[in-house]
Amino acid sequence: MPHTRFNRRHFVKSAVAIGANGLLCPHAFSKTGPSYSLKGRLYKTLKINMIRIEASLKEKFRAAKTAGFVGVEMNSPGMDVAETRAAIAASGLPVDGTVCSTHWKIRHSSPDASVRTQALEDLKTAIRDTHAVGGHTVLLVVGKGEDGPESEIWPRSVENIKKALPLASELGVSIVIENVWNQFLYNHDGDSKQTADAFAKYVDEFQSPWVGMQFDIGNHWKYGSMGDWIRTLGKRIIKLDVKGFSRAEGKFMQIGEGDIDFEDVRKALLEINYHGWVAAEVKGGALSELKKISTQMDRVFAL
Repeated sequence: MPHTRFNRRHFVKSAVAIGANGLLCPHAFSKTGPSYSLKGRLYKTLKINMIRIEASLKEKFRAAKTAGFVGVEMNSPGMDVAETRAAIAASGLPVDGTVCSTHWKIRHSSPDASVRTQALEDLKTAIRDTHAVGGHTVLLVVGKGEDGPESEIWPRSVENIKKALPLASELGVSIVIENVWNQFLYNHDGDSKQTADAFAKYVDEFQSPWVGMQFDIGNHWKYGSMGDWIRTLGKRIIKLDVKGFSRAEGKFMQIGEGDIDFEDVRKALLEINYHGWVAAEVKGGALSELKKISTQMDRVFAL
């Protein structure tokens, strides 16, 4: 698949940028017993909104670095590019990507053409801002089931997002689709035996190396095996998000809490030969809480 070459290129770029931190390990390709260690394969990042301290952006970046993270994901539209560049320079912490800040309300699946036009402009803004600060992905929620039947919102959203691909290609920024509870590409009222087949088919419809997945390990544990979803998506996965979830209690939880089968997740990530970024997506907090989250990520991924 075309994503194989693309992922390696960006992984090498990231390794050059932050390899001095000792994150890469020449022996990281072997598993350590039944735990299937991902040591040396993952870069830990987090959402900027998780850094809940009253401080400048520079100080927020420094706090994330102190907590053990090696990247930050920003939000765009709405990001101050100059301020973000200054925070990167002051902290030595890169921005690996952004989250499209308007994608839930201004949707590519909307039946209103004017809304879709604005969704496209917001996506292009996020792509430009991401490139301007040295990032390489824009996380996107592609639509919502309430906008119509899947037979309508599928082609409508694909057609709209495709219009951003020339810019994404020109600037080298990937559009990465997050699997979320948006009543699209899965059965929201269904059981826990669902597959990722629809997500794979949706990504493939773009026929572009600049569209992939930022696969959220916690979001769909309610609906299927996360290890099997990873195996199905394979090289379509450009980045990861992580949180906890409990099927037994039916709610999201801290990383490592709940009943997600992280051993199978690690095994599946080794099987698809995943290397790259994994973003925490939980509530966050002050420095002590960020350190706790970083440690939780180390534990669930056997880093």
